[in-house]
Amino acid sequence: MDPFMLGAPTGRKRRASIFGVTLATVALVFGACQTVTSPTPGGATPTPGTPTPTPVAFTPPTDDFRVVAVPPGEPLHIAFWGVLSSADVTLGEDSRRGVQVALEDRDYKYKGHDIQLTSEDGQCLPAGGSVVGAKLAADPTLAFLIGSSCSDETVGGIKAITDAGLTTMSSSNTRPVLTAPPCPDPQPVPPVAFCRGPEYAGYLRTAHSDAFQGKAVAEFATQVLKVTKAATIHDGSTYAQALQQVFVEEFQALGGTITIQTAVTKDQLDMKSVLTQVAATKPQLLYYPIFIASGGLITRQAPEVAGLAGVVLMGSDGMFSPDFIKGAGTAAKGMYLSSPDFSKFQAGYAAFLEKYKKGLAVVLSAFHAHAYDATNIMFAALDKVVVEGPDGTLYVPLKAFRDAVYATKDFAGITGTLSCSPSGDCGAPLIAVYQITERETVELKWPPEKPVWP
Repeated sequence: MDPFMLGAPTGRKRRASIFGVTLATVALVFGACQTVTSPTPGGATPTPGTPTPTPVAFTPPTDDFRVVAVPPGEPLHIAFWGVLSSADVTLGEDSRRGVQVALEDRDYKYKGHDIQLTSEDGQCLPAGGSVVGAKLAADPTLAFLIGSSCSDETVGGIKAITDAGLTTMSSSNTRPVLTAPPCPDPQPVPPVAFCRGPEYAGYLRTAHSDAFQGKAVAEFATQVLKVTKAATIHDGSTYAQALQQVFVEEFQALGGTITIQTAVTKDQLDMKSVLTQVAATKPQLLYYPIFIASGGLITRQAPEVAGLAGVVLMGSDGMFSPDFIKGAGTAAKGMYLSSPDFSKFQAGYAAFLEKYKKGLAVVLSAFHAHAYDATNIMFAALDKVVVEGPDGTLYVPLKAFRDAVYATKDFAGITGTLSCSPSGDCGAPLIAVYQITERETVELKWPPEKPVWP
């Protein structure tokens, strides 16, 4: 049994409903009315002289995008998309488990309908996100999405999702530009680089922006570690490139010197040539905010490179996983990782974690609570716009739903009190730094118990 599908309903298959799609289409085009007559109690034939029940007219809603109809007996269909394979799989499984706990709290039910959760693997790549985005966009039964896991997946898939009228909320995308202010229309010459295009209209997130994380890491490096020279390595992903660049700019603004900015590829196994280049610049800190596999290799191989003895190693939330420790081994002892500050989460986090850990040996990554909050925010918005027909059919107007998600204000989540900005930022940017100790590398316990900063 797959431990990550615990609580998911079995044997449920989504059937395309010609009646439901036709009814919604007719309503959108012609504003057709459905007339329903209330039956006599118990189904008895009215006695002579009894007034005929007054017909109750029902008009299904219309919407500027489209309306998803969920007929009686059919499930409300939502999807999770993210990395569910490869060395980075724990990032996606961690968030999917958070979604599942939110659905378990509802007993996989919504207004008398089952909830069907399907999952799609974006592989943490732009190409994977593009394939998944197109597949999800073509499904007329979907009400909303949670995801993606990696910023690269969102870059690849978001246009198709937005164009289909769907709305997605990510629990773990942290690339700053995903929720930047909108790009001017038309774009000036030269164009504005740090802005959000119209294809992101269907995108929001509960994860923090790395505009906060990169700044936090630079402050920790200068104020706590007292380093003045640092080097960076990224892996070519949009996440890593952006985060290390924010760190570089903040570190320099605080008076530090960057000795080298270099890169590896995601499939690279031998890191010693890159590490030798880094060592030649004599940094005091090496910051590599990359993903699990490459992060483990760099950490394991760094002690074997002359000139790196005494250099502080540091990564970020893309490596915040027990699988990173498996890859790095005891070489990870003493290094630092930045990540969400779990110590600042709300009182409900402990109860959530007990449910999350059923069937799991350890916490998988850093964004499970953000996924739980994202799912509940989406349902809270759905409550505001869904229309229930007299026969039990649910109607989800997608434009009204998207507007309701963006209008989220003071939502009581377990990661904090959350409000969504006009550009889709809904998270509480609580960043901490954790140090890896023997507890994690030798006793194999995860995650670290408490942050060392702030």
